[in-house]
Amino acid sequence: MPRNLGRFDHTTIEWINTTTATRPELSRHQLAVETCQRLGWQTGRGVPATASCSLALRKLEKYGLIKLPRPRITRRNNSAGKEQPVQPYHRPVFNGTIQDLGRVKFIMVNGDRDKRFLWESLMNSFHPHGSGPLCGARIQYIIESDQGILGATGFSSAAYRLRDRDRWIGWEDHARDCHLGQVINNSRFLILPQVRVPNLASFLLARSVKTVCHDWQEIYGQRPVLVETFVDPAHHRGTCYLAANWQRIGRTSGRGRRDNNDDLAPKEIFALPLTADWRGRLGGREPSPPRDWIEAELANSGLGDKRLHRRAIRLCREFYANPQALLPQACKGEAALKGAYRFFRNQRVDMASILQGHYQATTERIRRHRGVVLAVQDTTSLNYNAIRSAQGLGPIDAKKTQGLLVHDTMAFTDQGVPLGLIDVQAWARVKKESRKVPESIKWLHSFGAAGTLQQACPNKKIVSVGDREADYYQLFLEAQQPASPDLLVRVQHARPLVDSEENLWTHMADCPLAGTQEVRVPAKAGRKARVARLEIRFDQVALAPPKSQAKNGPVTLWAVSARERKKPARGKRLEWLLLTTVAVNSFEEACERLNWYGVRWGIEVYHRTLKSGCRIEDRLLRHGDAIKSCLALDMIVAWRVYFLTKQGRETPDWSCTELLEEAEWKALTAYVDNAGSPADYPPTLGEAMVMIARLGGYMPRSSKGPPGTTTTWRGLVALGWLSGAWKAFGQPPPKPG
Repeated sequence: MPRNLGRFDHTTIEWINTTTATRPELSRHQLAVETCQRLGWQTGRGVPATASCSLALRKLEKYGLIKLPRPRITRRNNSAGKEQPVQPYHRPVFNGTIQDLGRVKFIMVNGDRDKRFLWESLMNSFHPHGSGPLCGARIQYIIESDQGILGATGFSSAAYRLRDRDRWIGWEDHARDCHLGQVINNSRFLILPQVRVPNLASFLLARSVKTVCHDWQEIYGQRPVLVETFVDPAHHRGTCYLAANWQRIGRTSGRGRRDNNDDLAPKEIFALPLTADWRGRLGGREPSPPRDWIEAELANSGLGDKRLHRRAIRLCREFYANPQALLPQACKGEAALKGAYRFFRNQRVDMASILQGHYQATTERIRRHRGVVLAVQDTTSLNYNAIRSAQGLGPIDAKKTQGLLVHDTMAFTDQGVPLGLIDVQAWARVKKESRKVPESIKWLHSFGAAGTLQQACPNKKIVSVGDREADYYQLFLEAQQPASPDLLVRVQHARPLVDSEENLWTHMADCPLAGTQEVRVPAKAGRKARVARLEIRFDQVALAPPKSQAKNGPVTLWAVSARERKKPARGKRLEWLLLTTVAVNSFEEACERLNWYGVRWGIEVYHRTLKSGCRIEDRLLRHGDAIKSCLALDMIVAWRVYFLTKQGRETPDWSCTELLEEAEWKALTAYVDNAGSPADYPPTLGEAMVMIARLGGYMPRSSKGPPGTTTTWRGLVALGWLSGAWKAFGQPPPKPG
């Protein structure tokens, strides 16, 4: 039920209908006053809450429960009979320090028409979102100093429902309804561009919060406990809020205040608690820490219903405990199996809502990572030809094998550690003449996800990486836009260059040699492992547009060529030609770009883990939508297996407690070492991953490399049984004497 409508019971609604029918002269405002008096509905100052009541009455009329008097149109009270036009504001440039400003004052706008016009002029002239309107209760200020006007700010009522904020506070619906008035929103904050003073923004934010707390209590009779604000990452990073001790607590959904617009860009949510016991005053509860990595990964899923959320966590645990098991084997018991089938058939459950929490967890890992993040995108196909009667599938090859196509984007460190998925697209292919959009749009969609990630992590270098299929001119154009992530793709086409008869391939072959680099080529079927010597060349190039897009003009990129000098006795000569938006000015930088592209192999290893380790093609569900929902959980499990494998290689000296529970490492050391009791201290992560792989059949020899994903996921299955037995039967007694 919408907010405040719970105050209106059946008796009150009957009274309103009777009153409006018997007193036709009654205005809407008078009706709101009398309704407030009847319900004892008051603001914090002890006056009738007519504004909130009028809104609730209009909602009741919209739902057909009451009929209100006709609205009375009155002329605005100003001398011109209409609003004065807002004039742009200008002031001279000021450079100096905070001390040079002299006395800083916050002049309240409320009730003063001339000040309101000035406030609107400032906002409409310089703020990207203009002057409003601001929602609900509000206080606006013009910020002045001895050096003139510095800017303006405005506070208004808080947003009614924000998932990330409500979860951070620990609000249930009833607690939010009771305490929302103690939260206010910093709706506008502006420093004029002519005012150039270091650290001024954080200074003014701190002063404005102190000022508005006093004024808000004076005007509205309630002292704020928490201040929130939204930062549009397309325009700002929120640095001044962080400098003023605000906290970033999440992201909006992009639906707007009225919850009726899906086209708004999501904004970052920042909050500032104003008292030490702010959570208690707001009726919130401290969020309990997640029990395991699965709860942490799915904490912010978009399923909405708590029962669906719990079912998703349970299914993910069952899939992780036995990745290769079929659905009836993974779900222990007939009731659990029926619950799983109902979950996947539920219309409120889809791939995007399940993966939403994982996307957010990936973003947090990226924020903690130091260094470049490579957003690698690739396409794979899933064969469901065994499910003859399944709906929602399509052909995936020339033989018309039935299945799904999946285009996913995985974030990697430059060392190849997978940080998590940032975008997944899954679809059933239709006939070419029936397609509304070309399949190549998948590259732009994935690049857009990398752009969203870049906005959420503005201090990180995000590079979107694609194979030869990503040699797509429209993608190059998108990468030229301001605030876009960088791009690195392998060249497929012989693209023409501007003002040159050569194409890209012949031009790079004629470029001077920058140096040589040796790379190890792994063994493959019918081919021995070898060391290849690559010649490295690089240059800045201007690509001519295709004839169909001549109006877009040329695109300037950097090209890096790596070509094996001599053709090997068996197999093809190695040759890579890369295009990137990242500048390449030296041989070392060219080698670094090649290493970045080499990380792309990791997503193919992930796909192999997904198909072989999790056996996603054996999930015998009857509809493509149910298969996609199941696939979302399998993709999270496959990422975790791959992450543990790579993390054990890259950070072997970490304590295994960073990624394993206490019961897991104790059961592991007790079983693998055949000691009967656990080690006194947890092993390192590298040692623990070798032990897990040994459970999966890995034999640690000096001639063998580190454990791979296959032996790791096999070992994780065995570890699940061991740790479960450890929890069930408890730790054995200590050895005697």
